[in-house]
Amino acid sequence: MQQPALDEKDVLPPAPEAEGAPCETTLYGRRRGKKLRSYHSALMREKLPEVALDLSQPVASVTDLFPHAPEDVWLEIGFGGGEHLAGTAASQAKKGFIGCEAFHNGVAKILVLIEAEGLRNIRVFEGDARKVLDALPQASLAGIFLLYPDPWPKRRQRKRRFLSDAMLERLARVLRPGAPLRFATDIDDYAGWTLARVLRSPDFDWPAQEAVDWHKPWEGWTGTRYEAKALRLGHHPAYYTFIRK
Repeated sequence: MQQPALDEKDVLPPAPEAEGAPCETTLYGRRRGKKLRSYHSALMREKLPEVALDLSQPVASVTDLFPHAPEDVWLEIGFGGGEHLAGTAASQAKKGFIGCEAFHNGVAKILVLIEAEGLRNIRVFEGDARKVLDALPQASLAGIFLLYPDPWPKRRQRKRRFLSDAMLERLARVLRPGAPLRFATDIDDYAGWTLARVLRSPDFDWPAQEAVDWHKPWEGWTGTRYEAKALRLGHHPAYYTFIRK
């Protein structure tokens, strides 16, 4: 497939960079922020066990993880404050959504939204998303969101960027053929770095035809607080869709 022409902001790195071993590299920063308020702490004690993703037993089917079998299941890796995850789950009630977040305070925030909206189609995992990817059955997901992951801007930190070659293999294993991997970032260097890896991956296509295809959000998009901050700073977010072959 012919790839679209890239503008100056989308120039790819000239050569691959070394990447850490997928089982050894730490992909996340701090796990905890400010002390939780009493309401958040109560939700962590009482609500989280109700909606937590249970990986204590082998997962035979992702639909079995929900109280009512959804028609499809999506995964969001690093849901931050949970705005996108909760908003998408509310607007697509027939689908199931698994959300992974390593930051303790972020988990508390999504619980507030789940409780307020009465959402029953979300399962939450606090911790390393690689554990979820390794536990899910092959070709079980209808799509994956990776929205504004930590760009790890320093060169020595780049091995901690999430979409490495090894991670793309992991994501490909759990995605159905034809399923989208949706990636958003406002960091030009990270966009080019990621595109270099996707374009050399044997498992994904990038179907974009022109710049507008990645310069506008996806249909039905629910914005995030990080995106709002990026826009206030004058950044230009990019929204990439990669398709599992």
